[in-house]
Amino acid sequence: MAHLHIRVQPKASRNGIGPFSDDGVLKVRVTAAPTDGKANAAVIKLLAKRLKIAPAGLAIVRGQTSRNKTVEIAELTDAELRQRL
Repeated sequence: MAHLHIRVQPKASRNGIGPFSDDGVLKVRVTAAPTDGKANAAVIKLLAKRLKIAPAGLAIVRGQTSRNKTVEIAELTDAELRQRL
């Protein structure tokens, strides 16, 4: 099981992942608005596509209403996660 710290930019002009900041936080941009969980769902979908795993294998475990989030990836180790990103 791996944990990924991300900073979300909702309502971006396009979806995108990266780069990592100096403190190891990954920037994730999504076009969805941060209302009714739409941005969180878009983040999960975007990360699942990039990591090539099912969206059910990802969960936001911290920061549901914050820009700073912690995502838990059940199917990967930390080393596999870094390799796929």
